[in-house]
Amino acid sequence: MNGGSGDRPERHVLADRGDAGERLDKVLLRHLADLPDVSRSRIQQWIADGTVLVDGRVAAKVSEKVKAGSSIHLTLPPPPPPRPDLVPQEIPLSVVYEDDDLLVIDKPPGLVVHPAVGHREGTLVNALLFRSQSWAGEADRPGIVHRLDKDTSGLLIVAKTGAAHLGLSRMMKNRHITKEYLAVVYGHPPVRKGRIDLKIGRDPADRKKMKASKEDGRESTTYYELLAESSGKKAGVSLVLCRLVTGRTHQIRVHLKAINLPIVGDVVYGSPRWRNLADPDLAAACQAMGRQALHAYRLGFEHPVTGATLVLSAPLPPDIVALLKAAGLELQQT
Repeated sequence: MNGGSGDRPERHVLADRGDAGERLDKVLLRHLADLPDVSRSRIQQWIADGTVLVDGRVAAKVSEKVKAGSSIHLTLPPPPPPRPDLVPQEIPLSVVYEDDDLLVIDKPPGLVVHPAVGHREGTLVNALLFRSQSWAGEADRPGIVHRLDKDTSGLLIVAKTGAAHLGLSRMMKNRHITKEYLAVVYGHPPVRKGRIDLKIGRDPADRKKMKASKEDGRESTTYYELLAESSGKKAGVSLVLCRLVTGRTHQIRVHLKAINLPIVGDVVYGSPRWRNLADPDLAAACQAMGRQALHAYRLGFEHPVTGATLVLSAPLPPDIVALLKAAGLELQQT
């Protein structure tokens, strides 16, 4: 997001060893991955327009090879305005924090974040377009800095100004935002605290799914900690805290499945393990869980404008609370 054309944010990229020998457009696509509206075709247009400088000179062509240590500078144009068929809608939002620069909401499960085919209305973007009409300043649209799956609940940051959007995007790219999630999983972790280092890429058998691998995909890291586990007759499920180092698509769901801890209710990456649970009430609660039991629980970051430290949390939603109750568990303050 951005204000007028005289206030376009600038980006500076210092090419690293991983960029050496790669095409300029591919290098920029990698380094601008924090901007959801940036595509390779848009980057190619910027290069053609002469807005990209490499070591102080205007880039000659999109396919020129980048050298390690090269300094790449570009001025970002404003993102495209909202599509005309997107309408502001008065949809209630649970606000955890708000000031003149940013907004943090507690997204309920089932709320789609971005409009897509079949979801042109009733999304978070529709709600924010309505809410932003009362905001001061000249921001052209709310800027959602990161994403949550439709059926994942919890905290989402929204930038209200261009300065906030640029600052938050940089923090996201540099991994300066702490993101912690709570998940109810089948099984028990192999250790109480652990780290999952597995690459994540598209599943060649199903392009709508992601797959963990030691060899193929993008580097991905998740830390996890066992908070509680059911026992006795109710044995079979655990409450796990996950902290993201990277932010790949479906990362927690894919990583937990890879260490044999599928999330309860996850029909894409999970399995109907409720059939193996001894307690009929717990089995029924797991079977009835209508979405993955995953909640974006806590965010920690420095305010992009004031520099103040913010640590925000969102209480567990009722469906996960009920699931934990059926397992004889509860969330202790962490």
